[in-house]
Amino acid sequence: MTIKESFLIEGENLVKKVKELIEEGNVRKITVTDKAGKELVSFPLTIGVVGAVFAPVLAAIGAMAALIGECTIHIEREKQEF
Repeated sequence: MTIKESFLIEGENLVKKVKELIEEGNVRKITVTDKAGKELVSFPLTIGVVGAVFAPVLAAIGAMAALIGECTIHIEREKQEF
């Protein structure tokens, strides 16, 4: 089962929040949209892929964060069933 969440965030905090979401481990997809709802970037996260693989993505997000003000992060995460 997939759970969808959204976070309204200022551009300067964008990279920090994306890093936190990647580290959580259960996030499957991250999409960043601007105030108008236009998709700026979207990328899937796969199980077991961490660290250096996301360095180019984080660099691109950092550059984008410098140009935008308020944005929304939409995430899809796997519900952990017990």
